[in-house]
Amino acid sequence: MPEMLLISDATDAMMTRMAEAFTVHRWQDHDMDWLSQHGGAITHVVTDGHLGIAPAVMSALPNLQMISCNGVGYDNIDTGEALRRGIMVTHTPDVLNQEVATTAVLLMLACYRALLRDDTYVRSGAWETGGSAPLTHSADNRTIGILGMGRIGQAIAAKLAPWNPTILYHSRTPKDVTYTYYDDLTAMAAAADVLICITPGGAATRHLVNADVLAALGPSGTLINVGRGSVVDETALIEALQTGALGWAGLDVFEDEPRVPQALRDLPNTVLLPHVGSGTIETRAAMGTLTVDNLLQHLTEGTVKTPVPECAGL
Repeated sequence: MPEMLLISDATDAMMTRMAEAFTVHRWQDHDMDWLSQHGGAITHVVTDGHLGIAPAVMSALPNLQMISCNGVGYDNIDTGEALRRGIMVTHTPDVLNQEVATTAVLLMLACYRALLRDDTYVRSGAWETGGSAPLTHSADNRTIGILGMGRIGQAIAAKLAPWNPTILYHSRTPKDVTYTYYDDLTAMAAAADVLICITPGGAATRHLVNADVLAALGPSGTLINVGRGSVVDETALIEALQTGALGWAGLDVFEDEPRVPQALRDLPNTVLLPHVGSGTIETRAAMGTLTVDNLLQHLTEGTVKTPVPECAGL
């Protein structure tokens, strides 16, 4: 039976399907010494977008043929090296678009309407003695800039429609959409009330949202990040929120997950989620199914359903 390495968690349903076709080795049960002896037998890897595959692990798998990533993001997988070695890499696009878009809208609304503050106000009993809570701001008729107008960016824009927004976007190239394109991110931030980040991570986008972009967004601006934590300069973000240079931040991702700076946790003008943008039972099940579908189709047919763009020609 062929052998595979499981780096990420997997549901029972995924494990059942994988175990029918592979001898499954869990990385959490092994180390590099074990890999140096057994790595030659492993032909397939299953991982996720957060864990990816460490370069040393990838190098220790000389007969690796395929990496199936349970997630749309794959910046922790060296696709350049995979392509050089002829290793197919897949991911799980589309099945999580709507859920991540819902999370982005949820964060924006929670910031504008001070949801956590008012929830605490009721739970603490302060409403009984303090009267009505302070007024919040309307989320309607806002100008919203979206950083990344791929599948999820377009799903976010569509889900925002009931709030009658003006949609701007910044990406590497203009897309075939009806929204207004900005080739300069700072200029777009200056024009927007809200900046929603859904661009992939990696070296090309690291700290793309820097102090200048945050300053352009301004003291009444709101930053939402449901993409990758590395895209935002977290130190600059904390300073902007502390000084009032930025109004609010709603974050589902962080630079050093799961470690979140205490300064961010202490700020009253933040809404923080533990990277659960796609975290519903239904969506995670669909992602797991596609992850294993790619794995098994590659094993039996040598093809896959959803290769990452870099590997589409393999």
